[in-house]
Amino acid sequence: MNKSELVADIASRSGLSQADSKKALEALVGSITDLLVAGGKLQLVGFGTFKVSERAARTGINPSTKQQIQIPAKKVPTFTAGSELKAAVNK
Repeated sequence: MNKSELVADIASRSGLSQADSKKALEALVGSITDLLVAGGKLQLVGFGTFKVSERAARTGINPSTKQQIQIPAKKVPTFTAGSELKAAVNK
């Protein structure tokens, strides 16, 4: 499913127009992004948790040259599925 298909599905489920559904989806994604950029965490009970995790710096290997390289530390967004979502997927 891509973004336009998701907007159409939201519109059909909610009774909103596709334009309003697109605005709602973009607002949701924007809110989650802003929260994660600020270092926050979003927990939707039963669905899951969005948060930022930190990866430590490490040594890697360039596959083409076989040289060792330093991979810097970085922050990455993560999602952990909630129990209700896991149960729904495993039915």
